[in-house]
Amino acid sequence: MAVWRVLLNLSVSLLPTNGVAGIDASGFDRNHASKHYTKRTKLTIQQLKVTLLVDTRANAILDLHITTTRKHDTQIAPSLINRNAAEVDVLLGDKGYDDQQIRGMARENSIRPLIKHREFSSLQKAWNARLDTELYGQRSQSETVNSRLK
Repeated sequence: MAVWRVLLNLSVSLLPTNGVAGIDASGFDRNHASKHYTKRTKLTIQQLKVTLLVDTRANAILDLHITTTRKHDTQIAPSLINRNAAEVDVLLGDKGYDDQQIRGMARENSIRPLIKHREFSSLQKAWNARLDTELYGQRSQSETVNSRLK
C-alpha cells in the first residue's frame, strides 16, 4: 500500500486543490477472487469497502482506505483525517461520519468538519438546517469519484 500512497501523493501534487475534501465509502464486489484464496485467508466477505478522501476542486483522490472487514465509517475516518491534516481545511461527510470523535479530531488538526448530524432530536435537525449548503453540496464530488471507479 505504501507504493500506491506515494503515487497518489505525487499525482495530487500536480493538480490544483482547494483544501475542501469529501469523505465517502463504497463497496466493490470481489466475486472474481478464487475460492481457494478466500478460504485460505478466511475472507468470507465478498466485498471490498473502499473509503475515499476526495478533493472537491480537482476530483482527485487524496487518500484511500481499503478493507475486507465490516468496519463502520467512523472507525476508518480517523486514520484518513490524521494522514491528510496538512492538505485539508474543510472535511465534508454524510451522516455515516456523524461522530464526536471525528469532529474533535478534525478540529484538533485545524480542519472544519462539515458533517451532517443524524436526526434524533429537533436540535440535530436545527444543526443540519444551519449547515453551509453551498459548501456541503460539494460533497457529491466524492460520490461522483466513487461511481466513476465502479
